[in-house]
Amino acid sequence: MSSRLIGVGVGPGDPELVTVKGVNALRAAEVVVVPVMDTGERGRAEATVLRYVPGEKVVRVVFALNERTDRARREAAWDAAGARVAGLLRSHGSVAFATIGDPNVYSTFTYLAQTVGELVPGTVVETVPGITAMQDLASRSGAVLTEGTEPLTLVPVTAGSAVLKDALNGPGTVVAYKFGRQAGEVAEALRETGRIGDAVWGSALGLPEESIRPAGDLDGGALPYLSTLIAPARRDGGRGGKL
Repeated sequence: MSSRLIGVGVGPGDPELVTVKGVNALRAAEVVVVPVMDTGERGRAEATVLRYVPGEKVVRVVFALNERTDRARREAAWDAAGARVAGLLRSHGSVAFATIGDPNVYSTFTYLAQTVGELVPGTVVETVPGITAMQDLASRSGAVLTEGTEPLTLVPVTAGSAVLKDALNGPGTVVAYKFGRQAGEVAEALRETGRIGDAVWGSALGLPEESIRPAGDLDGGALPYLSTLIAPARRDGGRGGKL
């Protein structure tokens, strides 16, 4: 039988936001892999998964998630992680990989699946979608992501603040991921483009340390790396005009 690797989106952190299909996939797999940083500490995905599966079924696999400068070290960590998961597939047959958010949106699962597919030919790869941070932040803050024909632009600020500024100068709602370490540059871009008034940011969504604040409160200080920003589209206040 073919090995089966399934990426399961477990949402931004609130265990209640894991879908029924996601829970079923986690429980059906022989092993549930959770990514941890090279410090080995328990991550957000693991904390969520443990609400639904026993701890003895969960296996931590180290990724260099916080490595941004040493490419060789980062790639070596990826190779080791891929080999570890490949070994679990060979011995157990079915492995679920729990990823925060959605497995097809800026997820470590994408790279893992490519690596494992090369190491274990014939592996069947599947995904279960998860609630994203922008959806959760929109719900918790009251920000509307899109109306009518408005576009929605998602930007990882790790690509540079210039990319964000270009998006803010365009139409529709702009969502920025992973902007915590560049919060000062993000605030400046929002002010320069006139988009700071309705913008909101959040971090640790659904967790005890959750923070949701107006973007106007950004003072340039560093924020958690996984902070999310929503800058809603410029709207005239009409109802139904864009449907």
